[in-house]
Amino acid sequence: MPAPHNKLKAALKAGQPQLGLWLSLVSNYSAELLGDAGFDWLLIDGEHAPNDLQTIMQQLQVLRFSESSVLVRPPVGEPWLIKQLLDAGAQSLLIPMVESGEQAELLVKAVRYPPRGIRGVGAGAARASHFGHIKDYTATADAEILLMLQIESRAGIAALDDIASTDGVDCVFIGPADLSADMGYLGGIFAPEVQAVIEDAIKRIRGHGKAVGVYMANPDYAKRYIELGATFVAMGSDASILASGSVALQKQFRP
Repeated sequence: MPAPHNKLKAALKAGQPQLGLWLSLVSNYSAELLGDAGFDWLLIDGEHAPNDLQTIMQQLQVLRFSESSVLVRPPVGEPWLIKQLLDAGAQSLLIPMVESGEQAELLVKAVRYPPRGIRGVGAGAARASHFGHIKDYTATADAEILLMLQIESRAGIAALDDIASTDGVDCVFIGPADLSADMGYLGGIFAPEVQAVIEDAIKRIRGHGKAVGVYMANPDYAKRYIELGATFVAMGSDASILASGSVALQKQFRP
C-alpha cells in the first residue's frame, strides 16, 4: 500500500484554484466543525497561533476524514521540526519566511528521504504510515508531500527566481502583511507599490511553472490574483470569522 494520495498537490499541479481557511483557534473541536464547511483546504497555523506538535496532531486526527485537504505551517523551517510534523501525519507544509535559494534547497531535502533528502527514517512506527500498516510508506511518501514556501520580505522577493526554480518546491506563497511591512508600508497591503510587487511576483512564479499562493481576505483582490494565475488562496481565518461574526451578531440586537 502506498502513502495516501495528496489531492491538494494534484489539484495545484493541474491548475485548479483551491480556496481555504487558516485554523488559528488551537481547537480540535472547531477544526472538526470547519472540516465539514466545504473549504478546499484548511491550514493549521503554528506560526501566529499558539499551536504545538500535540495540538497540531490532534487537529490532524479530527480532520482525517474531512473532504478538505489539510496543511500545517510550522513557526520556522527547521528540519527537525519538519521531521516531527511529517511523522505526525502532515503531508502538506507551508514554510514561512524563505529568503534564499539555498534555504529552499534545504527545505526540499527536509521533506525527502535519503538519498534524495535528509528526512529521518522513523515513520514506520508513527502516525504517518498508520503505525506501520502502510508498508510502502517510505518508498512512496516523497511523491505525496506538498511543499509550499512563503515569500514575505524584500529579501525573499530578491531571491524569488532562485526559490521558485528549486526542484521539489511545489508552490510559492506570498504573504502580503509581512511583505508590505518590510517594504515600509506597515498595515498598507493595498498600497499601489505593494500590489505591484505582488502582481509581478505572481507572474514570475508562474513563469517557473510553480503554483502560486497568497493570503487575501478581500474578495476583489483575491479574484484579481486568481485572474493573474494564483491557485491557492487563503480567504481568512477561523479567529477572524468568530471575531467579526460575534461583533455583527451583538450589533443586530442592540437598540
